[in-house]
Amino acid sequence: MTIRIERRLTQPHWLKAAVPLGSLVVAFVLIAILLLATGRDPASTYKDLFEAAFTAPGALSQTLTGATPILFTGLAAAAAFRMNLFNIGGEGQLYFGAIAASAAGLLLAGQSAPVLIVAMMAAGLAAGAAWALIPGILKAYLSTNEIITSLMLNYVAGLILTYLIFDSHSYWRDTTSPSAAVFPVGKSLPDAASWPTFGSNVVVPFGFVVGVAAAIVLWVLYSRTRFGFEVQVMSDSPRAARYSGMRTRRKILAVMGLSGALAGLGGASQVGDFSHVLDADPNGLRAYGYGYTGIVVAALARYNPFAVVLVAFLLGGLQNAGSALQGPDFPSGLVGVMEGMILFTALGGELLVRYRIRLGRRRHSSAPFAEGTR
Repeated sequence: MTIRIERRLTQPHWLKAAVPLGSLVVAFVLIAILLLATGRDPASTYKDLFEAAFTAPGALSQTLTGATPILFTGLAAAAAFRMNLFNIGGEGQLYFGAIAASAAGLLLAGQSAPVLIVAMMAAGLAAGAAWALIPGILKAYLSTNEIITSLMLNYVAGLILTYLIFDSHSYWRDTTSPSAAVFPVGKSLPDAASWPTFGSNVVVPFGFVVGVAAAIVLWVLYSRTRFGFEVQVMSDSPRAARYSGMRTRRKILAVMGLSGALAGLGGASQVGDFSHVLDADPNGLRAYGYGYTGIVVAALARYNPFAVVLVAFLLGGLQNAGSALQGPDFPSGLVGVMEGMILFTALGGELLVRYRIRLGRRRHSSAPFAEGTR
């Protein structure tokens, strides 16, 4: 029996939808086996997760809250991965977006709410793009591996975030309030810098609406413009792109900047929608790993912006359910294990989209003896 792996020359449209769904099914089967091995009932666990994520009172609002930051980091990862640029630095770009957005909100205190919100969004976009351009420049001009550089910059960004609040008297740190005398905290943003919400029974954060709009813009950019066509050509065949005269370096910088800008906008959303303060607490913004979860979202969505919205909503529900159910019967690490298995099966399923597996029988050939050897 022989096993051959062949690259698909064409990819059926049905396969692009079936593989992610099949990956999810395989992931939940593996998780069920894990739950059985640890003495838990998979059916009961899945039922509790679904209710805590979607049907319990207030669950949908909390799910949208959890989905908002990973929607932005998922779009950021998808934007870069479409060109085979593996930007793993969404986490650090999110931090810098939060830093810049909080600075804008504090500097423009006294302005109207629309001015503050637009300024915070612009600052987050610019800061995230600038931080992503560091590995982008190294990739474009020095052929440095962007996976390593963007990943290492996450730790640098985390240390800078900590330094601004805990280890210095920076502009972002509160030094006047009674709480600041006990524990280092960031300055609270003015009320006008709080982003609005929509709905009454189900509260939809403004950042989630912005994320959906960003997904639409990203889809148009990649599927309906010359920029998107050139990105696709560079992804499929970098040699053909160079031969046709496409400016590869500029595209690397543009795509990395776009990716970082989306993650930075997610950081601005975290400050404007939820925390209303630059949160450097290890149990706050840095505890959730939004940038790394965004990679799971992008992989499972196969880099489609609209699918990113759906997957971010589902994973936001999973994280929300994990927080709601956390206790002796539901360990805090279980959601992380589930996300890891989903990523593993999604990446494995990606091979089935790009390659086909052929099974065959091994052929036994015996050369006849030459006449002179008898």
